Amino acid sequence: MAASDSFQDSAQDAKAQIAQLRRQVESLMADRVTPALAGAAGRVEETARHASDYASEQAEMLSDRVKEQPLIAILVAVGVGFLLGRLSA
Repeated sequence: MAASDSFQDSAQDAKAQIAQLRRQVESLMADRVTPALAGAAGRVEETARHASDYASEQAEMLSDRVKEQPLIAILVAVGVGFLLGRLSA
């Protein structure tokens, strides 16, 4: 009987320690990990927005250049197409 009681006491102690560890992990997640992830997500979102803005500006500049000099744009497109055709053959 004493062995059985000792085993039950050990099991209860283990359960209490596991519950305490679970609370500590949840506290760490709430206090440190979640805010860090939120901050990282915000930085990634801001960087993506900047990249999108930059790509839009560059596309607009290229479009304006093509409108200003359409003959050069056609010659460049033909040249690039020729080079890609030669490389893929």
